Amino acid sequence: MLWLIIKVAVFIALVGAVTFGASFLLELEGGVRIVMAGVEINLTPIKAVMALTVLILAIWLLMRLAGMLVAVLRFINGDETALSRYFDRNRQEKGYRALGEGMLALASGEGARAMAEASKAEKYLRKPALTDLITAQAAELAGDKSKAEAAFKRLLTNQKTRFVGVRGLLRQKLEAGDTDTALKLAKSAFALKPRHSEVQDTLLQLQADKGDWKGARATLGAKLKYGALPRDVHKRRDAVLALSEARDVLDEGKSIEAREAAIEANRLSPDLIPAAVLAARSYIEAGKPAKAVRVINKAWLMRPHPDLAAAFAAIEPDETPQARLKRFAKLLRVHPDNRETRLLEAELNLAAEDFPAARRALGDLAEVDPDARSLTIMAAIERGEGSSDAVVKGWLARALSAPRGPQWCCDNCQHVHTVWRPVCESCHSFDTLSWRAPADGVVSTPTGLEMLPLLIGPVDEPETKDAETEEDVPDAEVIEDAPVTGEDTAQARP
Repeated sequence: MLWLIIKVAVFIALVGAVTFGASFLLELEGGVRIVMAGVEINLTPIKAVMALTVLILAIWLLMRLAGMLVAVLRFINGDETALSRYFDRNRQEKGYRALGEGMLALASGEGARAMAEASKAEKYLRKPALTDLITAQAAELAGDKSKAEAAFKRLLTNQKTRFVGVRGLLRQKLEAGDTDTALKLAKSAFALKPRHSEVQDTLLQLQADKGDWKGARATLGAKLKYGALPRDVHKRRDAVLALSEARDVLDEGKSIEAREAAIEANRLSPDLIPAAVLAARSYIEAGKPAKAVRVINKAWLMRPHPDLAAAFAAIEPDETPQARLKRFAKLLRVHPDNRETRLLEAELNLAAEDFPAARRALGDLAEVDPDARSLTIMAAIERGEGSSDAVVKGWLARALSAPRGPQWCCDNCQHVHTVWRPVCESCHSFDTLSWRAPADGVVSTPTGLEMLPLLIGPVDEPETKDAETEEDVPDAEVIEDAPVTGEDTAQARP
């Protein structure tokens, strides 16, 4: 309200000033006399003011027309002018509108429409950094791999969009299974953005899959450096890579380097069973059994494992079964209720031909948690105690169709491996194998067949019959009359 009053007051003041000025000019005596080329013009004061005003307006109009003419000439010549800026703004508005429509089409899954809108946006905007990206993603969505690849390659020419182009091509090569090219692209992407966690994981996966353990360890160190990996996880995975590197060196016949790498892997992660086994065997070969015992004891304390027991047995390969049982006593006291400890104690007692002690050690594992190993041990106990062939063959028949028990299983795809590997041979995931019973209960037929001659002697022509009771056992195996010896049962562990 106050502002309105001020505006009215100013308007009235201006009108008053103009009126006063006009009255003053009308009352003013004299005038303006103009003489030019023999022509004389006399103007009153008010007419002189009006003529001056018209002259000023005419000069201003002529200057504007001249400026407009110059702008048109510059526009025709390609220079930037107000007229060109007007058309540019109009073109940019259409381009950004098309770009927005393309992004909406891309989000809604309309690949063909998104490519059309991206092409229109490129026509108006001439900004390939934006439009090529949408074109590539739209082409991927529409299934046009060649057009997507061409768009990603165009992105490589711009330093600002180079990483996006490399990452897009990397994703395409991974989908196509071209891991060699993908590895090169992953290294390029890592060089451009070493902090990018997805690129770090992809490069690490490809390096591990290709057996480039040194490169993988460098990538793992970068993940730790840039905070993409906890320190304890880095320590574990670095041990896995060091172990893999040790195995490769061992295959090349470089025993000293392999021993050092195995010891380094065990130092980094004492709970990594394969590293502990390889380190222990390296110490044994170097004539340092005390250090091998220390490595095995430390790993066994964390988790009992049959490979650790085998390595512990290899320290004194020529000892008697009784001496071996005595030497293993300290190891067996660490986790007395552990399943692996009970099975190991039963096997050691079998080797010493102390069948009642083997039965006590096994307990009820063959009933409450049966697998091929526990059932085969039970068959050996029955055989050693003089049970009938029907009883022994009944246990063996169950062992042949029983689950194998704990194995190296991939936590990602559940694939079962016969030996530990740093990379799953099925899904190629890194460091996903754990020692546990398979989720689907894999049958242990190979293990049962391998153990059969060790426990009951030579096997005659097998027949395929189903055994449902002890009286109706299969005639696939003929049990020898000779008793089971300690040497036979010592080798019976799967």
